Amino acid sequence: MYQDARIGDTPISSPVCLGHEFSGVVEAVGDGAVDAMGNPLTVGARVAVDPAQHCGVCELCQKGHPNLCLNHRFVGVYPDDGALRELLVVPASSCFPVPDACDFDEAALLEPLGIALHAVDLANIRVGDSVAILGAGPIGLLILQVAKLAGAHPIFVTERLPWRLKLARALGATQAINFESTDAVQAVTEATDGRGVDVAIEAAWSDSSVQQAADLARAGGRLVLVGIPGEDELKLKHSTIRRKGLTIRVARRMKHTYPRAIALQSSGAIDLHKIISHRLSLEQTADAYAINTRYDDGVVKIMIRVSE
Repeated sequence: MYQDARIGDTPISSPVCLGHEFSGVVEAVGDGAVDAMGNPLTVGARVAVDPAQHCGVCELCQKGHPNLCLNHRFVGVYPDDGALRELLVVPASSCFPVPDACDFDEAALLEPLGIALHAVDLANIRVGDSVAILGAGPIGLLILQVAKLAGAHPIFVTERLPWRLKLARALGATQAINFESTDAVQAVTEATDGRGVDVAIEAAWSDSSVQQAADLARAGGRLVLVGIPGEDELKLKHSTIRRKGLTIRVARRMKHTYPRAIALQSSGAIDLHKIISHRLSLEQTADAYAINTRYDDGVVKIMIRVSE
């Protein structure tokens, strides 16, 4: 949205406030407000907020897939304004109270952690499954941590930015491969004795990385697509997926993940702070987007402090 004034086939045709990964303090509530856990929502509660607002009555919602809601609204996706501001009105049912040990940075990162959980759910990772994760940005690094908890081994991570490769190693990657200097497909093929990985998860730019993910997967393997391509096109050789008989699943947001994400953060099983590279003020938002777009200054995840 920042780079192209659209996401997929949804264009931005007038000013809109961005920001969909956020947390905050409840300043006011409506009559009978009930939070996402079914409890009364109270003023002063510290909450993480699910930006997706599903209708609850369409066919997909009724079948338990609120992330595919046919009538959804989404905080920070045009035409709905986002969270890069001091005050925001959201449904009480979108608010998940967080424990005192969960700070506001961690609470905001429960949203991308939820995406990682959903991606691993779709991958159906079993103990001992080999996994390749393409992209060591915030989502890829969270998928790495969740896949490791799910029992995946070995876990290969491909990335082009050296500081992100270093972080991937620190977070448990068996092998972190710079795909610009090393043939990642060859490296993984050799490491798996020519077999390929059980699961390949694309969490990068969704360009040539999609084909690379398919090349990394073994015959009969699973391919999960998480990244969103700038050109809104999927580039993949049909012969690769046909001859391998790959199962392809596409992650759209998340579903039923916030309680698990909160539990993982509370237990210390997932380290959310490690992916944060910068903390900037609301007044520095333009700088934050510029740094992130240029991949400057060892950027991984920038947190915006709306107020102190």
